[in-house]
This record gives sequence, structure tokens and C-alpha cells, in this order.
Amino acid sequence: MPYDPTRMADWQISESAEKDMKSIWQLQREIGLEKDEVIPSGRVGRLDFAKILERLKDKEDGKYIVVTAITPTPLGEGKTTTTMGLIEGLGKRGRNVGGAIRQPSTGPTMNIKGSAAGGGNAQVIPLTEFSLGLTGDISAVTNTHNLAMVALTSRMQHERNYNDEELAKRKLRRLNIDSNNVQMGWVMDLCAQPLRNIVIGLGGKMDGFTMQSRFDIAVSSEVMAILSIANDLKDLRERLGKITVAYDKRGKPITTEDLEVAGAMCAFMRESINPTLLQTLEGQPVMVHAGPFANIAIGQSSIIADRIGLKLFDYHVTESGFASDIGFEKFWNVKCNISGLKPSVAVITATIRALKMHGGGPRVAPGLPLPEEYGKENMELLEKGMPNLIHHIRTVKMSGMKPVVCINGFYTDTKDEIALVRKYAEAAGARVAFSEHWLKGGEGALELADAVIEACREPVDFQFLYPLEMPFMQRVEVIAKNVYGADRVLWIPEAEDKARKLQEDPEKKNYFTMMVKTHLSLSHKPEWKGVPKGWALPVRDVLVYTGARFLCPVTGTISLMPGTSSDPAFRRIDVDVNTGRIKGLF
Repeated sequence: MPYDPTRMADWQISESAEKDMKSIWQLQREIGLEKDEVIPSGRVGRLDFAKILERLKDKEDGKYIVVTAITPTPLGEGKTTTTMGLIEGLGKRGRNVGGAIRQPSTGPTMNIKGSAAGGGNAQVIPLTEFSLGLTGDISAVTNTHNLAMVALTSRMQHERNYNDEELAKRKLRRLNIDSNNVQMGWVMDLCAQPLRNIVIGLGGKMDGFTMQSRFDIAVSSEVMAILSIANDLKDLRERLGKITVAYDKRGKPITTEDLEVAGAMCAFMRESINPTLLQTLEGQPVMVHAGPFANIAIGQSSIIADRIGLKLFDYHVTESGFASDIGFEKFWNVKCNISGLKPSVAVITATIRALKMHGGGPRVAPGLPLPEEYGKENMELLEKGMPNLIHHIRTVKMSGMKPVVCINGFYTDTKDEIALVRKYAEAAGARVAFSEHWLKGGEGALELADAVIEACREPVDFQFLYPLEMPFMQRVEVIAKNVYGADRVLWIPEAEDKARKLQEDPEKKNYFTMMVKTHLSLSHKPEWKGVPKGWALPVRDVLVYTGARFLCPVTGTISLMPGTSSDPAFRRIDVDVNTGRIKGLF
């Protein structure tokens, strides 16, 4: 260590580092876990969260650090890389540190974005297990979600085929499901745009109920949202039972409990409530729990993983998806509200590449070569892009925290460019650190680690953006204006009518607001870079998650099922048939 990431692909670095990787039992001893608190699974293991939290319930929590970012290019700006680098840097400083990140979806792993394991000398290992299913959480979410749909569609078929007397013989009551008001679809963990709108049940009488349906990507499932926010197995079971699958012909919700499937759903999730323990390239512990996609889901490391980390480590680093307008806003106003945990500092990941794009630089497109403007000094483009960084600093400061801006260093960055970013960020009230963790691992992240340690010494007057008593539609307006920079919210008539009814429903007054918006812009338009001015945020629907207790305003044209690009990652992934090793992951 460190390896040369300019000559080695991420999977090659991971493969080399895995030869000296700590065993799960060595990690267990180093972080002070009892042997029965670790459930081994190959080269990794699950953590028995209930045993750990019970044993450590009286121990004081460590410092709580969240990593977010500026508005990224479609290539991403290295938020997980920064998370790993910060953990490694704090480790180099002799701190007791660990972290929690989200499990990557197979969709982006096999598509454009790659595995989300970090990169260079700042990544989590073992890469193959991390990228290809790990200990099965996303598979469990997929099966759990689809089991609810199996229960619904089979009941619809039986209610159509049998009269009430015949249903009674089968110990079934008629639910009178409205086939035009089914809330859920099916899920799979791949980017498959042809499945966004489908018709199921074609064929004969015994081939199912014919109706329109859809597939979403698995990590956008309400089941994944529940896994992210559940406090324990009892909470998980109760929330799974409250999921609304459809409505009857009088408009009454039909839940998984009504379909008598909630218990079986929880059986699928019983093991997945325990986080999986991995490690950085430099051997610090990292938990992996819950899923990505903060643009269409909660996109947070789980509350359970964070609770464990705060008891085990003096510094616990967690990750929220995409930029501060998306992932951090949900971390701040939803996750922290549910968990009761208060963060010590937020790290904003920024790259000079992304700031140049926000300053009017050429289009950055996945699968195409990066325009040359991003590989050479251009102070004019960089300066024009600074408002985006300043906007994200302002967003974090609204929570009561003074952020640390991490300039995630590329070898093409110049001293003058770094100095310019530092000047603007400090003027906006942030600490700033230039970090070369991708190139040098923990040694390259010492400035970042020092800035975070210093920030953690300051008191934080943490506060939410809005009170839970605030009406739902007003909350959406507060988020749109204060976090996105919109002038107003534009509700299409159907969405407005639905929102008003939800707002007046006493059972939903305390539901959390979970925005669904593109991550590629502060607005609803991916192509609007920088800090757009003079625009309205259009809301076209509101998704209702009665188990998670979320109301999810859907903005713009965003879809819950991403598409696969013309140059997906699966074209480069293969297996060495002599060794069985996977190559080509990144």
C-alpha cells in the first residue's frame, strides 16, 4: 500500500489487497465484538445488532459524521471514495473509526455507475462480494416485495373465479380489490426500461388476473425503505404489515396484513435486518446495510448500522446518497427525525471537474470520453461553477452544522484551481480540505481527517428544516424553495387533489416527506446545471408508503425504473475460468 490507481483498475487493486485482508474474526477482536455477535458468511459476516446494542446500551455514542456532495456529473464525484478515504485518514491518525455505507444495486453495477465501492486506494473490500449480492439483502427485499404482489394477484384471481361460498371453503374473505387502484408493482434489481409499463395475466382463466402493472428497481421498494429506518425486528414486522398494496372498490386500503402475507414477508427479511461487516483497503471496519438511489428512495445507510457504529467507534462515518439537496435533506429531516440521532459534522464532497461543468463546461456523458476542458486548468469555468458549491454549503448550514468541504483531488487539478475552491468555500463559512485519498489512501486524507476532527470539537445546534406539524403541501414548498432554490411549487391538478386529501387525513399528518427528484440538478431538469433561477418545481404524483410512513412527491419525469445505457459495465465484466475470480468490476 498504496497501490498505483493510475495503472491499476479498481478490481485489480481490490484483488491485490484482498490477499492481506483481515479475517472476519480479526476484525471482530479489533473492534471489541463478542464472538456470538458475529454471524460468519464466507469472507464477510453479519453483525447481530440486537446483541451488540443490548450489551453496549449504556456506552456513550461517538461522533456522527455524514458524507454528502455537490450536484454531481453523471459519472459521480466520489462520495463513497471520500467516505472510505476519511475512514482511512482517521485511522492513520490513530482514531477508533468505522463507517456505514449502502449496498450497491446490481442495476448500476452492471450499467454505467459501477459498484459504488469507492475507488483507487479508498475502497471497501472484498469488491466481488460487495458488488454481487453480498449476503443477500437486496434479494431478500426483492422476494419480500414480490411476495406481496403474488398474494395480491392470486387473491384477485380467486375472487374472480369463486363465489363467496367457495371462497369461504378456502378460508378466504372477499376483499373486492379494485384492479384500477393497485399501488404496488413488481421489482427486480436490474435497469430494465421495457418493464416500466406492462400487462400481466394474459391467457386463460387460470393464468392470473389481467391488468396493467409495472416493474420498479428493487432498491426503490418500500421494503428497502423500511429496512433503512427500522429500529428492530418488531418495528420491521409492524411496518411490513402496514404496507398498502392496493385499494378496494370503496377506496379502503388493502394491506399486507389483509392479504395474510406480512408474516411470510418478515420471514424473508429476518436475517437482512443485521448489517454486513466489510473493511477498507487499510483494514478499518465498514458496515454495509440498506440501499442506494436517494433520488427515488431514502438512499441512506440504515439506522441500525449507525446505532451500532456510534456505540463501537469514537468516529462513525455514514453516507447519504447523491448531493445535499437529495440525500442530505432526507438524512437531515427524515432519518435523523426517526432515529433521534444528531450528527456532529457533514462533509461535502466536491470535485473541480463537476464545478467546471456547473460553470458551463461541455456535457459530461457516461460512456463517452471526458471533454478535454476537464483535464486542464480553466479558472473561468471553475469560478462560474462556484455558486453550486456555495448553495450546498448553505443547505448544510441550515441544519446548524458547519460543513467540511472535501476537494476530492484528481491528478489533473492545479494549485490555482484548488486555491480558488478553498477561497470560495471558506468565504461561504465552511472548513476546507484537499484530499488525495484515491491516489494515496489514508495518507492522502490526513488534511481531511484533521478538518473533521477539528469540526467535531465544535458544538452543533442541530435543527430540522420544518416541524412535523407543518402541513404536507407546505413542507414540499419549504423544501423546494429553501433546498432546491425554486420560486414555487406547481402541482398538476391530479397530484394537487391527491395531496390535499392526504394532508387532511389524520392518520397521515405525521408521515415524513420523501421527495423524488433528479440528482443531476438542483431542479427537476437534469440539464439545468449550476444554480437555476426563476423556476417552479412541478409535482405530478404523490406515492404513499404506509409501512414506512412516507409521502413521496414525484417531480419532473423521473422514473422508478432506470434504463440501461448503450455502453453498460456488463460488457467488461467476466470470470477467469482458471481461478474463478471476477474481473472488470469498478
